Amino acid sequence: MIRSRPVLAPAGAVIALALLVEAAVAVSGADGTARVIGDRWLYSGVELASLAVLAARIMRSRTDRLAWTLIWLGLLGWTVGDLIWSLWLDAMANPPTPSIADAFYLTMYPALAAGLILLMRARLHRVGLTQWLDGLIVGLTTAALTGALMLAPVLRAADSRWLQGLINIAYPVGDLGLLGIIAVAWSLAGGRPGRAWALLGLATILTAVTDVLYAYEVAVGSYHAGAIIDVLWPASMATFAFAAWVPARSQPAAVTHAVHRTVYATGIAMVTALGLLVVAAFGHVTPTVVVLATCSLVLAIVRATRTHLAGVRDLLRSEGEAMTDALTGLGNRRCLSAALATQLAAGSRCTIAFSDLDGFKRYNDTFGHAAGDVLLSRMANRLVEAVAGRGSVYRLGGDEFCMLLPGPVARQDPVLAAIASALHQPCSSFAVTASIGLAVFPDEAVTPAAALQLADDRMYAEKARTAGGIPARDVLMQLLSERAPILRQRVSSVGSLAGAVGRRLALDAETMDELLRAAELHDIGKLAIPDEILDKPGPLTAEEWRFMREHTAIGERILAAAPALRPVARLVRSSHERWDGGGYPDGLAAERIPLGARIIAVCDAYEAITSDRCYQPARSAQAALVELRRNAGTQFDPRVVTALCDVMAERDSGTPSLLPPSVHT
Repeated sequence: MIRSRPVLAPAGAVIALALLVEAAVAVSGADGTARVIGDRWLYSGVELASLAVLAARIMRSRTDRLAWTLIWLGLLGWTVGDLIWSLWLDAMANPPTPSIADAFYLTMYPALAAGLILLMRARLHRVGLTQWLDGLIVGLTTAALTGALMLAPVLRAADSRWLQGLINIAYPVGDLGLLGIIAVAWSLAGGRPGRAWALLGLATILTAVTDVLYAYEVAVGSYHAGAIIDVLWPASMATFAFAAWVPARSQPAAVTHAVHRTVYATGIAMVTALGLLVVAAFGHVTPTVVVLATCSLVLAIVRATRTHLAGVRDLLRSEGEAMTDALTGLGNRRCLSAALATQLAAGSRCTIAFSDLDGFKRYNDTFGHAAGDVLLSRMANRLVEAVAGRGSVYRLGGDEFCMLLPGPVARQDPVLAAIASALHQPCSSFAVTASIGLAVFPDEAVTPAAALQLADDRMYAEKARTAGGIPARDVLMQLLSERAPILRQRVSSVGSLAGAVGRRLALDAETMDELLRAAELHDIGKLAIPDEILDKPGPLTAEEWRFMREHTAIGERILAAAPALRPVARLVRSSHERWDGGGYPDGLAAERIPLGARIIAVCDAYEAITSDRCYQPARSAQAALVELRRNAGTQFDPRVVTALCDVMAERDSGTPSLLPPSVHT
């Protein structure tokens, strides 16, 4: 802050008193000595005092010294012009017009403009191109509007001599330029430029108003020296001088704290500029005003285009961020869902390879989460290389990755070995590995969510197998043996037959594994059905049928409690659906029923027909096949029935049986 009060207060008091006296003389219309004192000595005294005040500021502070020096030089040129006029030219009977005084007067405008621009750069920093465009739009429109109000009367009354007319117009045009600069500064500051710029704006407005009034009165012959407008010139010069002493804080302009006010000002300026052009189309508006308003609208178009492009870029960037994993740069779950939706819309088949790291928690606990993040990023890069040219990689969060591979992919495909290798990280006492679950979309699941869930379930099954078997399955099979030994034997038979049919239909290894386990456990829900219903020799009542039909849903709930058995639970739930949609519990029909469940339904029916039951004696294999063919297309999948008939025909013809010696996997 400039310590100015001991010097500034007396100078301000003297200048204010001189201006008051000069104004009193002008208003009173006094002539003679009073007029000479007011119009010459007080007028010139205020100008010289203002120059001294400004010079003291320049010498006392280095802050913005060049800017204020340029302003001082501009005011000096104006003062020299006034002194030439009052001490020499005013005494002539016919002073020349234009004169040498005009040359000094006009030097004020470029000097003031340069000084104001330097001040604006120093005060309003970190201003972007958009804010500059806003400021220029406001500045040009301000100049255009001022010109429309003030320039037209001057032009209409201008001297017919071209040189004198040009000089008369130069003053208001220069003022328009200064007003435009002030408007730019105010706009960039969001309408809150501070006290220093408020005084600079006031000084510029006083100069502009006085110049326009003077030019108009001279043009129409109504001007006389010593009028009240003569007080405004030294008053504006004093305002410039005292503005230099006002402490001005550097501020970040509208970039950080007043964007909304800048936008409002720009919008008002655009509407005003458009209005001026509309007026010009139906009335007389000076070409200068038309050019200024047109330039303002052109900049407004540039500004709007820039804003639109920035909005598009921001939207694309935000969409990209919303579809991208921040840690690895891979696509995230949302991106994967969109890719699957695209595949579905295109009618394409693909394989979802869902992976989860084994041992990653121990890695984090041993080396820290920062090291874990580095490992995930490294694995992401290795995965991209592993599937290069074959598919795309996504990170779904945590230690879960997902690969999207075109077409059906078998377990033996080299790309899966490459994926497993990319997700392997040996350590000193343990290793980080990965379990991978596969699902073919849309063959095995018709929605992206269902396909991801199926792959996730199979991944858990893989995790359980690599961890040393499937304890949950063994426990349930043992429970079935203890609770219902006959039921245990029957499901084993169904499992063997289902395995043969599955191989006949060329199921892949993973689907076959799920089929075998589901066939073994498809009646696990019957453990919750009372024995009197299970062993009832006669027809079941409606209430008993209601209990019986619950066993598939009960079986699903039991199996779904173990993550490794969730794919199996899905098949068990649908094992009593019918091809025509008349089954239970969901009334699924045709291909909506999982293939494994359709196979279990046919094999379970064959086993029921060919074994003794409490409600019917056993029938022959041939009778069972006849019954199955009769119900193919209504109760059973015709393709599965055909496959079972082929299996039995091969067995009867002596062809090596497709039935495995054991269904345990």
